[in-house]
Amino acid sequence: MKPTDEIDDLLTRAGARWRADQEAPPEPDLEYMLSGGRKPRRWVPALAAASVAVVAAGIIAVLPNQPDRPQSPPQSFAPSNQQANDELLVKPGDKVQVSGQIIAVPGKTPVFCAPLAVAGIGYPPGKEPAPSCPDPFAVKLNGLDLDQITGMTTIKGVRTGSATVSGIWRDGAIDVQQQSAPITPAPTPLPKLPCAAPAGGWPSKPSNIASPAVKSFLAANAGQVYGPTTYYPNGTSRNAPVVMMLGVAHGDVTALRAAFEKVYSGNLCVAPVLMSNADSDRVRTELDKILPRKDLGAYQYGGAGMDGARAPISLLVYTEKVKAALAPVGLDLLDLRPDVRPVS
Repeated sequence: MKPTDEIDDLLTRAGARWRADQEAPPEPDLEYMLSGGRKPRRWVPALAAASVAVVAAGIIAVLPNQPDRPQSPPQSFAPSNQQANDELLVKPGDKVQVSGQIIAVPGKTPVFCAPLAVAGIGYPPGKEPAPSCPDPFAVKLNGLDLDQITGMTTIKGVRTGSATVSGIWRDGAIDVQQQSAPITPAPTPLPKLPCAAPAGGWPSKPSNIASPAVKSFLAANAGQVYGPTTYYPNGTSRNAPVVMMLGVAHGDVTALRAAFEKVYSGNLCVAPVLMSNADSDRVRTELDKILPRKDLGAYQYGGAGMDGARAPISLLVYTEKVKAALAPVGLDLLDLRPDVRPVS
């Protein structure tokens, strides 16, 4: 497959995945839609609104608003900081906390179940299947008082509800010390365009982002750049301005912007990021080999992340075993999101 075909393929599938993940997405201007696709990622989080559209493989990494600045020399992505994420490590005897779904099967110890993806099947009333949780994603809750959990329901004899539980970690189980109402997750803010608007604001003008020259540039510089990402800083109405954001992971930001502007026309934001397209693909490929192991308890992951470019991984609990498995990827490149967390 030619490089331009890969980029063309990449852009269309990522844009389609983003639209499919929205709860109520406004229809973007077709003039700016990109075409193509690449192997889909295992992780594509849905954004709550359409101010940003991800049109590169994985998820674009952006930094807070800052002017273009020279980037540090190209860096190695071998494991460099194996202490990264150590504050999330859980060892036997640690005090930990979980918050979410509780499932209690008669005659068995109640469990906390990781928030796994489920098929959206509309069962008729009374025909719903009994709640269940695969063993690799369940934590036994020794001493849990089900009568102290509000909102419990019973389906085919199985009780289920939600709660926050804290206690002592016992290698796959928690000796419960406290229980309370479930924690409501704080809303995740959408990433903002990491470039200030020009004087007078962003104009509404077309982009040639899908042109052969642009695709060739992106393919040739996949080891240095990330993206592009389409931003709608003023909303998604047909005449609203569209800004393409190009991340630079390796090399000089100013020099790469100048080179890109020779083939690109349209609104443009160029900013430093952690990983290039090639870096993100390497991380995702390595995670594809590691994380399908059921004993590691990971259930969502992908390439470069949204909040600074670390690759997000949702998992049940971060242990020394999981750390050792992930170390070859580079722990400082990973955004770990365990359900079982140490607390003081």
